[in-house]
Amino acid sequence: MEHQPRAAWRDKLYEIIFEADTRAGQSFDIGLLIAILISVSVVCLETVEDLNKVYGDWFFYAEWTLTVLFTVEYVLRLICVRRPVGYATSFYGVVDLLSFLPTYISGFGFGRFASFAVIRSFRLMRVFRVLKLIHLTSESEDLAGAVWRARGKIVVFLCVVFITVTIAGTAMYEVERIYNPRETQFTSIPKSIYWAIVTMTTVGYGDIVPQTTLGKILSALLILVGYSLIIVPTGFVSAEAIDSRRKRRVLTQTCPYCLVEAHQSDAVYCRVCGRPL
Repeated sequence: MEHQPRAAWRDKLYEIIFEADTRAGQSFDIGLLIAILISVSVVCLETVEDLNKVYGDWFFYAEWTLTVLFTVEYVLRLICVRRPVGYATSFYGVVDLLSFLPTYISGFGFGRFASFAVIRSFRLMRVFRVLKLIHLTSESEDLAGAVWRARGKIVVFLCVVFITVTIAGTAMYEVERIYNPRETQFTSIPKSIYWAIVTMTTVGYGDIVPQTTLGKILSALLILVGYSLIIVPTGFVSAEAIDSRRKRRVLTQTCPYCLVEAHQSDAVYCRVCGRPL
């Protein structure tokens, strides 16, 4: 079966919606980002009771207007891509769908889901392409790869942390129970381990505190250990990232078939599906 050529208007629409190399594409993405910011702001502000009482109707109309616009934009994306199913099941496709679906579900009386429209804030990641920062996407991929390659060291590190907080929590439980049995807040070992985790991570909620001198010394030592261990996983990931770092220039061009971005500056074919760009 012969491949039918795409209509010119669909190619033009694709260039405007999915590319940022043209003035029209940049204008479209900038307008979209502004709409997303307004929409997220509306969703957040309408949860403030005092503001909702005064501007509730404005929030309602603004939310539905933006929801309709996002729906039209989603449909246009499905029309102009070569593989609508591939786009609909991609990360951005799912996010685009979830950006307006909660409002419809809430509007038809199936519960209060409108607040979940804040998911559309994920669409702000499109700013990378608009501002020519698409290389940050490849940088994030490199970082994720570095974390994955360092997973063995990270698992060992987490095991050491788990053993440390277990020993420290048990020790604190025994110390406080022996020297101050009536006023101790460490009533169980699990509760003491919770305190050790909070203390070791230097969060310090203050809901459980040692009362004895020996307990305070143990607490201070655990804080120092926590500070010394914070940099360990960072070192693992940094070492892997440095070893695998590759300098490259990437384009904002999107593959019209699989919608993958971040291609090499001299790329002629898609780095994933192999089809011509």
